[in-house]
Amino acid sequence: MINGIIYPHEHITIDLSKGKNDLDCRLDVKEETIRELNELKKLGVNKIIDVTNKGMGRNVRYVEDVAYKTNIEIYCSTGYYKEPFLPLEVYELNERELSLIMIKEILFGIEDTKIKAKVIGEIGTSKDGIFPMEEKVFKASARAHIDTGAPIVTHTTLGKLGLEQVKIFKEYGANMGKIVISHVDLSGDLDYILRLIESGVNIAFDTVGKINYQKDEKRIELIQNLCKQNLSNKILLSMDITRKSHLKFKGGIGYSYLLENFIPKLQQVGIKQEDIENMLVNNAERIFFS
Repeated sequence: MINGIIYPHEHITIDLSKGKNDLDCRLDVKEETIRELNELKKLGVNKIIDVTNKGMGRNVRYVEDVAYKTNIEIYCSTGYYKEPFLPLEVYELNERELSLIMIKEILFGIEDTKIKAKVIGEIGTSKDGIFPMEEKVFKASARAHIDTGAPIVTHTTLGKLGLEQVKIFKEYGANMGKIVISHVDLSGDLDYILRLIESGVNIAFDTVGKINYQKDEKRIELIQNLCKQNLSNKILLSMDITRKSHLKFKGGIGYSYLLENFIPKLQQVGIKQEDIENMLVNNAERIFFS
């Protein structure tokens, strides 16, 4: 068993139900979540990055309680998601004002708590383009990152527009090594993923097990190709649980699928232990905690 595993892209609680008109997207089943995270703890997970931010139903007290009851370190995030889930302040405030909100949450605490945001994310772009308010969030996030050094985790819809996201960060002089472009496994495009890595950012295969979007066989094929090119030091793995139906009590694959099902498949195709440890432990430790 590998110890010190970090899940870098998860949601302990989240509520996208209004925007999606689907109550399944309100993940608010605390006891069932605690039960699953207790399983994760036994499998070697000791840290989770919760990338639920403003407009996504963020509840840091809820997260704090889950962390306490599972003895897993769970870190909260600041920032704003994507259309149509952006709160009113994104429309009303300018880029600098939004960045100051993020900076405050990173340095002093979220809302009326002393719980500090560890990460800026997940900040997202839409499927076929970057809407003006999304671009504003990216620019504000880049400012907050420059001022605090906090890592950034992005959302790409179906893995698209990662290079366009990178362009914004580069314009602001962001530290590419502290940026994670998420959901790139959904692109299924090795050349595109390689171009992202060449830009200096890290990439996440963080929709593992969501075979309605992408078959795990394709994820494994992509990871094999990247590891053959000695690029396991740029890859993160996670589950991105966002729905009640993703949890085991509802018949879903649960948080532990990554470790109980996907990692054994990587081992079966010859992925080296050192590469697996990079993807589960070392990379996230470097990006978020060094």
